[in-house]
Amino acid sequence: MNHAAPPPIAEHNSNLLLAALPPQELARILPLLDPVKVEAGDVLCEAGDPLRTIYFPHDCLISLMGVAGGRMTLEVGLVGREGMVGATVALGHDTAQVRAIVQRSGSASRMDSVRFRAEVARNTTLQRVLYRYTDTLLAQAIQIAVCSRFHVLEARLARSLLVTRDRLRSDRFHLTHEFLAHALGVRRVGVTKAASALQQQGLINYSRGNIEILDPEGLAAASCTCYEIVREAGALPVHGAFV
Repeated sequence: MNHAAPPPIAEHNSNLLLAALPPQELARILPLLDPVKVEAGDVLCEAGDPLRTIYFPHDCLISLMGVAGGRMTLEVGLVGREGMVGATVALGHDTAQVRAIVQRSGSASRMDSVRFRAEVARNTTLQRVLYRYTDTLLAQAIQIAVCSRFHVLEARLARSLLVTRDRLRSDRFHLTHEFLAHALGVRRVGVTKAASALQQQGLINYSRGNIEILDPEGLAAASCTCYEIVREAGALPVHGAFV
């Protein structure tokens, strides 16, 4: 993780939670934000550890992993520019409940959690924004848990790829078999079989971790209904094809 040059207000506004604040409130918070670059694979917080820093992504993507036994994982949420990592600080939690790992490299703004909690306590607008956001995170986590228990892996992989597409607003992105296995809570061989099935149907092209979604509507049809529920709960809306 690297420090970046301080971004202008317009760049901070690329995070939709920050952009939702009135200009005077955003101006108050700006000096407390530390711009950083995060790399794929960086762990921003670990489940069970003190939650000392919160992050507002700009163009990076963060996977929230539930952890069992320190080894087994399942993705329970995905955070892009619409949200933040560490929102539970606003609810009084001092300990991270999930492992937050960078899925796509990019830029973010970070803030000391103690300062953030003080800002939340005095800023009613920020409180309302955060309470709405934490509600969407909970809704996503519940639906993903249901999906993981009752739906076949092929449909779950389709759902995961579509949600990633929505967050990145791109039909092309990079996800390794290993990362997808951790996110879906399965073995790598399962990911290989599911990805091969989707590729044989002409829905995706997947080679060496490079994914291209060829038929979004067809992939949505191959996905379970959880995709629409998760997307409506917190992912960015889709507006046709991406360029």
